[in-house]
Amino acid sequence: MGMIRINNLRFHTFNGVLPEERRNGQQLAMDIAIKYPIEAKVQHDDVHETINYAEVRAVADEFVNNHSYKLIESLANNLLQTLLTAFPTVELINLKIRKYSVPMPGIFDDVEIEVEGAPDAK
Repeated sequence: MGMIRINNLRFHTFNGVLPEERRNGQQLAMDIAIKYPIEAKVQHDDVHETINYAEVRAVADEFVNNHSYKLIESLANNLLQTLLTAFPTVELINLKIRKYSVPMPGIFDDVEIEVEGAPDAK
């Protein structure tokens, strides 16, 4: 089974629990992995036989820029459902969202949330 991966998409968002996060915003990054039967479906070098990466990015961009959540877990769950609805021919989508400016003590790179799901019709 083939995998299509879009790695490290970056967004400036206004998600977070604290008022400063929602007012000033912060950078989020995401990886979208799509399980899709490339070997069987892509036979004619035609973009219509596969998942269009630009369309996936556009759906993610529209969603992230028009929704705000206190929790990135909520962002991840709702974006996953939006992607599954927009691309019903996929087998599975794995979504990772990283938040870099997390207001907690300690030295770390980021906090990452990972969700995964398949379309209901499968």
